[in-house]
Amino acid sequence: MGQHGMMGPMGQQGMMGHQGMMGQPGTTGTVPPPVTSGSPITQTGAVIQAPPSQQFEQSYVENILRLNLGKTGTFYMTYENNSQWNAKIFTGVIEAAGRDHIIISERSTGKRIILLTINLDYITFDEPLIYQYPGVIGNPPTTR
Repeated sequence: MGQHGMMGPMGQQGMMGHQGMMGQPGTTGTVPPPVTSGSPITQTGAVIQAPPSQQFEQSYVENILRLNLGKTGTFYMTYENNSQWNAKIFTGVIEAAGRDHIIISERSTGKRIILLTINLDYITFDEPLIYQYPGVIGNPPTTR
């Protein structure tokens, strides 16, 4: 590094000189604790860990589908700017779900289909779903 100090986010020269970049003898930097997505933190930056019985995944479609792998759903999809078919319905068993896709298998054909969630309108099921969110009907029983 040259004779100039570090530049801050607003273009101001930082307070650290050459020694500040290398660390001062006898001091160590503190690394913040890892934060799980959705974990609350205090004003000082400490992560508040929920007891194991109260931990749950956030209520996103991918997580709801992951809780219900193996169940059959009907997926209503819309494809804009498509002259052959604007809307399409798929029925299949949920095999996997990711942030941007859902993988289903059609029982009648054995085909695996990857559906992009950007095209998903809604899903229907003919059976109860597992929906792991505190205080909501459909949760698995909690152990205390």
